[in-house]
Amino acid sequence: MSLGLGIVLFAIGAVLAFALNVAVDWINLQMVGYILMAAGAVVIVLGIILIARRRSAVTTSRTTVDPATGERITRNETSRTDDSTTI
Repeated sequence: MSLGLGIVLFAIGAVLAFALNVAVDWINLQMVGYILMAAGAVVIVLGIILIARRRSAVTTSRTTVDPATGERITRNETSRTDDSTTI
């Protein structure tokens, strides 16, 4: 969702900055377009960072000694936060 929002903001900003040729006295539409393009770029970068963080995996390895038998027990746990969706 964040990538889509960033692309929409960037596209609307580009239209306001480059394609629209309307003069309004109370607002500078070209500056609003540049601001929207910057906001869209920030949202896209944040979206990419959040997607990259979500796909990380955590692996934990623990070794203990069983007090009753003196045997070494190794336990491996893998936790993955990926929901197996392809974007």
